[in-house]
Order: sequence, then structure tokens, then C-alpha cells
Amino acid sequence: MKTAQDLVAQAKQEIQEVSLANADAAIKDADLLLDVRDADEFRASHIPGSVNISRGMLEFRFTNEPSLEDRQLKIVLYCKSSGRAALSARALKEMGYLNVQSIEGGFDAWVNAGKPVAKPDLPSFG
Repeated sequence: MKTAQDLVAQAKQEIQEVSLANADAAIKDADLLLDVRDADEFRASHIPGSVNISRGMLEFRFTNEPSLEDRQLKIVLYCKSSGRAALSARALKEMGYLNVQSIEGGFDAWVNAGKPVAKPDLPSFG
């Protein structure tokens, strides 16, 4: 029997992770920066320019969305700490996507490195 941690470790052996040091260049070169966290996590804050498709909907959205059909798309994805992103990257690889990278350490590492974060505008009650 495998745990979630076992599945993530196995996925990380099969995918390409990009280091935080190289993440900016990978993102700049990407066609799609994908946040696979849940919608509430994304709404709270995210990497600027990212699109949110939660891990639970990933395969369905990539199957049914015509703009995501191109298997040559350069995709960089992330989650909170890299587990869901690793599983997502492996799933996309299995679906035939050829250029998928996951950001090592995820959004937590991004924030801890002081990189830019998009946050929602709070309503002004003034």
C-alpha cells in the first residue's frame, strides 16, 4: 500500500522540476503558468500571471478545453509545496504533454524567497 508521500516521491522521479533559481526564466519561456492549488488558495495569493486549474479538475480541463489541446505547450506548474504539482506534472506527461515543469518547493518556496505575489484587491469601505 502506498501513501500520498510515496506517490509524490514516485512522481518526482518521472517529472522535470525546475529550481527556484531557474523558475523566473522557465516562467518567462512558458506558454502557461499553472497553479494547481484549490481555488480558495489561489484567490488568497498566487504567482502573477498564473492560471488556476485545481489538481482535482486538471485532467478533465485539459481534455475538454480546446485551447489546451496542443501537446507542445510549455507548461510550468506549482502548488503549495510541490506535491500536487508533481502529481499534476506526471498526469500531464501521461496525457502526452511534452514540455511540463514543476517549480521545486512550490508557492511556499516562492514566497519565502521574496518573489512577487499577486493578492486580491480588498474592497474599500472608506
